[in-house]
Amino acid sequence: QVQLVESGGGLVQAGGSLRLSCAASGRSFSNYAMGWFRQAPGKEREFVAGISWGGANTYYADSVKGRFTISRNNAKNTVYLQMNSLKPEDTAVYYCAKSRYEKGSWYSRSISEYDYWGQGTQVTVSS
Repeated sequence: QVQLVESGGGLVQAGGSLRLSCAASGRSFSNYAMGWFRQAPGKEREFVAGISWGGANTYYADSVKGRFTISRNNAKNTVYLQMNSLKPEDTAVYYCAKSRYEKGSWYSRSISEYDYWGQGTQVTVSS
């Protein structure tokens, strides 16, 4: 069983920064790619960023490329999302998720490729 717990969300002005964390429990965290997704009110959940099991490879949605950075610390079983230059359209609930497959892809945008999800953390960007 895997548990994912996000933290770090909050209210920030446009142009500001936040750092989200996702702490994972369970074995073999370092064998799985991880992803961040977000869901705004009335919209579908969308892929934000992914990172490979070792952290060497990352992949971003076009909407956040150059502003967000995903990273991980396998010794701490934690994945991060550094968000800079935030915009009102970044307002959403942000979720971390674990890849379904050991040593699986870090660039999959499909929700079905992820099997465990956190409870989400709210990010609100005011204009």
